[in-house]
Amino acid sequence: MSFPLPEPMRLALDEAAAAARDGEVPVGAVVTRGGEMLAVGRNRMRDAHDPTAHAEMVALRAAATALGSPRLDGCDLWVTLEPCAMCAGAIALARIQRLYFGAADPKGGAVLHGPRLFGQPTCHHVPEVYPGIGEAEAGEMLRAFFRARRS
Repeated sequence: MSFPLPEPMRLALDEAAAAARDGEVPVGAVVTRGGEMLAVGRNRMRDAHDPTAHAEMVALRAAATALGSPRLDGCDLWVTLEPCAMCAGAIALARIQRLYFGAADPKGGAVLHGPRLFGQPTCHHVPEVYPGIGEAEAGEMLRAFFRARRS
């Protein structure tokens, strides 16, 4: 028996699909607080000519603007792929309360893989982490994107 995905992850997956249509790596992110959607983002590195325009960074910036604060206290981040070191650092600095992500990223991830940033003594804020939400769909979207690039 399968359960429907939480709405924020469904929206993040929709953003990832939009990123793929734009020729970007399909990653999407959503910031919520108290069940309210504050911001959405998707990879925009090619479009913006910005190496930092990962989905998480786009969503965190939009949420900070919406709240008028760099601190996103009480906010949750939903993202389709395990965050990299840059994004994990931004998540900690923004004081995200909970991080939900879909597919694990053994090569570039920094939460469960690589530097495991939230486990470092220099990381002063650690969100609750919930991996694997929407993992099958997020993973297949990424595999299909890169399979098409190789053919």
